[in-house]
Amino acid sequence: MLLRLYTPEVAKHVFTTMSDDELMAFLGLDSTEALAKEKEKFSLGIATYNRSFANFQMIDKETGKHIGACGFHTWVPDHRRAEIGYALDNDAYKQKGLMSEALYAILKYGFNEMNLHRIEALVAEWNTASVKLLTKFGFQKEGVLRQHYVVNDIPEDSVAYSLLKPEFRF
Repeated sequence: MLLRLYTPEVAKHVFTTMSDDELMAFLGLDSTEALAKEKEKFSLGIATYNRSFANFQMIDKETGKHIGACGFHTWVPDHRRAEIGYALDNDAYKQKGLMSEALYAILKYGFNEMNLHRIEALVAEWNTASVKLLTKFGFQKEGVLRQHYVVNDIPEDSVAYSLLKPEFRF
């Protein structure tokens, strides 16, 4: 697996120079509806005055195909903290250690290159695979955010986890 950095600057270049077909391939999208959603996010502004992101696309080495993403979608540089997020697009890539490999590289990047002191993660209570992944890297459970996400029109709790730089084993 390869990781390709996807920053606000890269997003601006991608959305202003690529055709719809090129965008769908680059972003790993499978429908025009998904493309429309990404275009709307871009048009609304993907970085604000005090928050930004540093995401990485996960690319299959053999096929060059986009297989997932991992990175920081809420980054507050002034407070040296960011929220991490990750997802694999296809179940065929799960249970192969790819997310562990990616997360280790992303955590190192966050602490070393982004100068983070704290990395946060919010996970659905039922997502045991994600909880297992976070605890493997030393994330500590902090509490529950009640009805924090809405999934299929149903409010869902999020469990908050964090990892501080001194706790991470490089």
